[in-house]
Order: sequence, then C-alpha cells, then structure tokens
Amino acid sequence: MLVLPLRSGTRTAVRHLMMLASLTLCSLHVPVATAQSPALLPGETHLANIRQLTFGGENAEGYFSFDETRLIFQATHAPRTCDAQYVMNLADASFSMVSTGTGRTTCGYFLPGDTTILFASTHAASADCPPVPDHSQGYVWAIYPSYDIYTARLDGSGITPLAAAPGYDAEATVSPRGDRIVFTSTRDGDLDLYSMKTDGSDIRRLTNELGYDGGAFYSWDGATIVYRAWHQTDSASAATYKGLLASDLVKPSRMELFVMNADGSGRRQITNNGAANFAPFFHPDNKHIIFASNLSDTRGRNFDLYMIGVDGQGLTRITFNETFDGFPMFTRDGKKLVFASNRGAKVRGETNLFIADWVTDPVTHKKHDHH
Repeated sequence: MLVLPLRSGTRTAVRHLMMLASLTLCSLHVPVATAQSPALLPGETHLANIRQLTFGGENAEGYFSFDETRLIFQATHAPRTCDAQYVMNLADASFSMVSTGTGRTTCGYFLPGDTTILFASTHAASADCPPVPDHSQGYVWAIYPSYDIYTARLDGSGITPLAAAPGYDAEATVSPRGDRIVFTSTRDGDLDLYSMKTDGSDIRRLTNELGYDGGAFYSWDGATIVYRAWHQTDSASAATYKGLLASDLVKPSRMELFVMNADGSGRRQITNNGAANFAPFFHPDNKHIIFASNLSDTRGRNFDLYMIGVDGQGLTRITFNETFDGFPMFTRDGKKLVFASNRGAKVRGETNLFIADWVTDPVTHKKHDHH
C-alpha cells in the first residue's frame, strides 16, 4: 500500500510509514559532540560534511530562522505522545519547547525578524492529543478540524490565533520576502491553498480544484509557490474523496508536485510519476526544487530526496538511504541543507535532523577534495 507522510500531522504519518517507536530524550540540551554523525551513503555526492543535530526520538520539519542561526522543528518527547514545537540554537544544538505542551502541533515557521514564530495546534480544543484515525478504510490521514494557526514570541509566550476559521487550518510557511504566508485550509469546504499577509489580513484563495492541495513553499524571490496535490478527475474517486473529507480524513495514495505564481495563476504540474511526492523546497536559484519521494519504491516506504527543474526536467536522486529522508530546506545562499532522516537510528523508526554542505558540482568537488 502506498502511503505519504503529509506535512501536517507529519509525525503521525511518519510513524505509520516507518512503524516509529517512541524514545525518550534525556535532555533538552543535546550538544552536537555527544554522538558521531553517520557517514554519507554511496551515491550522495551532492552532500558533504553531514552533521547530526538531534539524537533519539522523533524529530522532523526543521526550518531555518531568517538569520539562519536557529531552527524551528517538531518532536515527540515522552511523556507526551504527539508533537510539540521546539526552537534550536544551531551554535550548540540546544533547544526548548515553544508550544503550549498540550494538544498536537505541526508546521512551525519563523516570521521576519525572528522574534515571532507560527505553527498549527489543536490545543484550544483539548489538552489531549487528538485520536489517531481508524485505518479500517486503508491508510488515511486525519484532517483535524481543531487545527488552527497561531503566532507566538520566540520563547513561546503570547500565543495568538492567526486568521482562525471553522475547520482545518495548518501547513503555513512564510515567503522569504517576509510579506505573505501560504497555508492549507478547509474553510471553503475543500483542502485548498490560501495566502495572507503576515498579520492574518488579506486572505486570498489560490486553488479551487477538487482534491488535496497543500504542503506549499515560496520560491526565494516570493514570486512562485511549489506544492503537492492530487485532484479527483472521475466521479468514483471524487465521491470517495468527498466521503472521507466529510469525516475529516484523506487517503494520500498519490501526490504530484505543482508550481504556480504567488497569486495562484499559471498553475502547472511538474511531476507525473505516480509516487508519493512531498515536502518540495526551492533551491536559491529558483530554477530547481528538492523534494522527498518514494519514487524508487512506489509500493513501499523508502523515501529519498530528489531534485527536479521547475520545468519538470532533469530529475536527480540526492539521497540513497534505505528508510526515510525528507523535509529538506536550503539556506539562502544554497550552501547548506537541513533534512530529517532515519539514517543511523539506534532503534527502529528513530528520526533525527541533519545538516550538510550542499555540493552543486560533485565532479569538481571530488577533484578539489582529492587534491
């Protein structure tokens, strides 16, 4: 059965994907020097000098602050059984929780100035983790209507809802220009993309085709958006999709990548491989997109990183891990890449954050390294 770890509820999805087991983190201060990072795998020529940032547990979706000295990420730490949001200082890999510690959270991001963060959370509906979905209908993912987007100060104080509306609101990311936020919402009855100003005003609907549209990120110039989607084009699949959505569920059996202008115009599909493609992110040249996919294992659970041109050409495999690699993000200069991976796991399903140098030209890099 093909399954996809969606950006919202990511830890739940990856848990089902990888049969993840919980592992207690002993401390909220984890110096990089306490463990040795695993070596890069054969074929991973676009990466160098990999460094492990977290050690143990379930950690994912690490996204840089605007000044690139911090990461915001989500993790499950015992005794909690679902994700909270954390901010890490990259200088020493220390981190602290910035969400309420109740409910489930997802999709953290920094706002311009790096004094404010945003993330989605269910804490207003209940302090408990929301129930996992019933998989008697196959692999389904919960669209928790209790998810709303919040902003907070860097220390987690001053949490405030942003553009709240009935239904699911999550998967928010911020334009590198700092002027707008793109997010996924069911506020008009379907899973569509919207954008708004960073204060929650001027909400604009960007997509309107039946089906899931989400997991969006802006290009570095703020002019383009890349996202994942799967649209129901026949009556049978449309009826199935609508029935699941009415129960706050979606079956993510396939996702393809699309790009569009920031105002929603000019939409075009850039993958058509039948795989579970997700977590697309622009290279700073704005001409290439790195993403995660089970393209090499479309009926299984081996997800790797790939890169493709915005014209859909030049597909290149980046990682060759036998389990899971996902959620990549470049630094603004394109010299560093952060991502989540099961590589080097001490127990089955352990997911950690890693940062590596990005090698644009592996052939030239190898020559220089040899000399």
